[in-house]
Amino acid sequence: MLAFDWSKPVVGAASITINRTPLQVFDFVVWHFEDNYPRWAPEVIEFQSLTGRGISAGARYRQIRLEQSQPVESEFAVAALEEEQYLLLQGTTAPYQTRYEFAAAADSAATHLTFSFSLLELELFMRPFHKLIRVAIEEGAQYTVNNIKNLIETARY
Repeated sequence: MLAFDWSKPVVGAASITINRTPLQVFDFVVWHFEDNYPRWAPEVIEFQSLTGRGISAGARYRQIRLEQSQPVESEFAVAALEEEQYLLLQGTTAPYQTRYEFAAAADSAATHLTFSFSLLELELFMRPFHKLIRVAIEEGAQYTVNNIKNLIETARY
């Protein structure tokens, strides 16, 4: 039996093709992040920018999410942003990262969006449940890309 490497993050990712151009998807997800993030993440019950309007590297945010009916507060920052390619968010009060990647699909009028969530550390009491946690993260990633696709494909451009 192989032992789990506790130094590795627990990662879940999902991809989807969206029938909008990469510029449109990037605009919706990144340039309008402050307006749209709570729309595709309805578990976020409170969300605010800590650095003023506008997203850029270093911008910081605070959120309260309902997780298993319990409010959980965290803060995160934009760790990296590359126009029409990716957005990387880093937890500042909890050890996590989220990444949105954008690529032109075979049909240039469509976009291949990949979302990943990485839990960078597991608390000792959570370690026996790492497989269940990974499955939950993967389900959450799929839920996220589905929500973004549904929202953007029904939006007017």
